[in-house]
Parts: sequence; C-alpha cells; structure tokens
Amino acid sequence: MVLTAEQKAHLHRLRWTAVSVVGLAYILSFFHRFAPAAISADLQQAFDASSVALGGLAATYFYVYTLMQVPTGVLVDTLGPRKTVTAGGLVAGIGSILFGLAPSLAVASAGRLLVGLGVSVTFIAMLKLNAAWFRERHFGSLSGLTILIGNVGAILAASPLAWLLGHVSWRTVFVAVGIASLLLAVLTWWLVHDHPGRADLPSMRELDGRPAHPPHRGHWYDGLLRVLKNPATWPGLFVNLGIGGTFFTFAGLWAVPLLRDGYGLDRAAATAHTSLMLAGFAAGAFFIGTLSDRLGRRKPVVFIAGSLYVLCWLPLGAAWSLPAGASHALFLSMGLGASAFTLTWACAKEVNRHALSGMATSVVNMGAFLGTAILQPLVGWVIDYTSRGRDLDAASFTPGMLVLTGFAALGLVSAFAQRETFCRYLDGESD
Repeated sequence: MVLTAEQKAHLHRLRWTAVSVVGLAYILSFFHRFAPAAISADLQQAFDASSVALGGLAATYFYVYTLMQVPTGVLVDTLGPRKTVTAGGLVAGIGSILFGLAPSLAVASAGRLLVGLGVSVTFIAMLKLNAAWFRERHFGSLSGLTILIGNVGAILAASPLAWLLGHVSWRTVFVAVGIASLLLAVLTWWLVHDHPGRADLPSMRELDGRPAHPPHRGHWYDGLLRVLKNPATWPGLFVNLGIGGTFFTFAGLWAVPLLRDGYGLDRAAATAHTSLMLAGFAAGAFFIGTLSDRLGRRKPVVFIAGSLYVLCWLPLGAAWSLPAGASHALFLSMGLGASAFTLTWACAKEVNRHALSGMATSVVNMGAFLGTAILQPLVGWVIDYTSRGRDLDAASFTPGMLVLTGFAALGLVSAFAQRETFCRYLDGESD
C-alpha cells in the first residue's frame, strides 16, 4: 500500500505526537521513581522517619506499580493507551500534589500510592503505541528510545533536583510536578490516537504489503491466560526482578545514603554519581536495543550486559574504598549493564501474539517493580538491624549491598532460560 504525501505527513505527525506527549508523562514517571534518593534526608527530617520507614515510603510507589502491571496490560489492550494514560495522569497529578502538601508520613504515603497508581500505566501504554505506530523490526530500538526518554526524568531527579532543593522546598517541587501531570492528561486525551486506524490510516503491516495483525477474539481474560500459560513469558519476569529490581532499589533510594553516610560524600557529589549511573542506563538501553535489532538476536545481548551489571556489584558488596575516578566509572558501568533487562519486553512481545503485546510486556515488567517493592524496605531493615543504632559507615551498608548482589545474580541466571526470538514473532506467525 502506498500513501499520498498528505497521508505520510499526517502519519508522521500523529506518530511523533503520541510519542512526545506520552513520553513526557513517562519522564514524570521516572522522576517520581528516583526522586526519594535525592530528598531522603528531607523526608527523614520532615516526618522523623527511620531507614525502615523511609524504605517503606519509597516502596509504596512500587507496591501499587507492581499490582497494576497486569491490569495495565489489560487496559491498554482493551480501552487503548489514550484513555488509560489520561486517567493515569489525573490520578498521578492528584497524588503528587497530596505528597507535596502532606503533613504526616501517612498522608505522604497515600500521596505516593496515588502517584504509583497513576504513573503505572504509562510505560506499557508507550510500548503499545510503539507496536502500533512503528514497524516490528524496530521494536527493540524503540524500547531503548523509550527508556532513554524516561531517564530524562531519572536524571532530573538526581543532580538537578539536588540543585533545585537549594532554592525551593521539596514540597514545592512535587506540587509543581503534580500540576504538570494534570496538564499532560488533558493533552493525551486531546492529541493521542491509539493506532493509525483511529485516524483512517493503514497499519504498519499493511504498508509493508502484509495483512494487519488480527484483533484478539474472545474475552480479555482468555488472552491473559494465554500469556500466563506460555512458559516462554516467565524468564523475563525474573530477569526484571533481579536486575531491574536491584537497579531501581539502589538508584532510586539507597545509592545516595550509601555514598553520603557510608563514604562521606555531600549530597551534590552523591547525586552526581547517581546521575552518571542513570545516564549510563539510558544510553545503554538505547544502544543494546539498537544492537539487538541489527544483530537479530536478543539472548546474547541480555547476558553480556547483565554480566557487566553483576560484576559492578562486587566492589559495593565488599565495601571497597574507591577513588573518585574509579567510583564514577563503576556507577557508569553499572548503569550500562543494568540496561540488560530492557530487552525482556521485546522478548515477551515476540513470544506472544501481537494483539496481546500489552498483557505480555506488563507481566514481564511486573518483575522489576515487585523486586523493588521487596528490596527497598528489606535493605532498610537489614541496615537498621546490623547497625543497631550506631552511626552509619560503609560497613553498615555492606549486608544490604550483599542482598542486592544476590538478587542481581538471580536475574543474570534467569537470562539463560529466555527463549531466543531472533527479533520476530514466534507465536501466531501466520496471523
């Protein structure tokens, strides 16, 4: 099928409008995910919170995010990304404002829960839009681009946020972010289309001269059961749990306290390390997604990057004292290696049917947030238990770092069980 020049321009405009608007919402999702690390001292002071309480507050986001992954997959496969992201933006905006105005730890936790509920839909919706508006052979690259976009929010939540906190309070920041979420919800409803057919345009497969993927026939839970019963779906969840869960736990909460209280760095220097780690993660996700698409392989790329990530945990687990240059290199390498788990979304999509891509990616994605929900408070408990009221030093954090090292190794081992898809659909190829 050949498009007219006007249709091509219309397709191009709608495609990048959807990516831009939902991408901005995804940036806010990453900001919320990692901001507690930069404001950990402020939160402890504001609410007189222990390490366990701080870990619980930060993990509230991940509890609800985890629980919402499968429902999100169902929502984007049935209602569509537009309605789902609009509703999520409204809820996240209200939650962020509540968090910023919270007079107590309980109210802050409620706000954080609403934020997690609202932003939990954004990533799966973004992947669904990628699958609808771009050709299949580019999905790995687009998943990497999505992470690259999202990590703008993670980077903003590190050094830039630390700088901003020198001029305004953390409460002002979160109220402003909440207002931004509400505005993006309105823009999503107004500007985003679920797929080209909504704008009377052919699908990407039809443009390549192939029949469009058929819709899922039957109830949504039949599709979900098909995904859950597929044994090739599950290894990616454990890769996400081990690698993604430890990365989000560390970068999103415990890296700054480790560097500040364990190694004596000030907040600016500590957040500079996490900024470098997050930048490495963003660049790594884009690079390995593009590399995987070009090689036509998934599994070897996941294993090599995952091995680098696990090796980076060894100096932290051994409480080595590293000079500034070496510590910066370590954090950059950790971010690059952590990007290994981002290819599991492409694998999940490719071992299931196209019409079920939202559900498939949501099941796998649940692992990273389940891992984080478990590990953020668990590491806090281990630190509190082993320090027993002493002033914190590098040794105080060692048991917690060893817990994270073990979970990271679990993620790497799980990569062996992933099915190689060769960057194409394996289930329902005749569809």
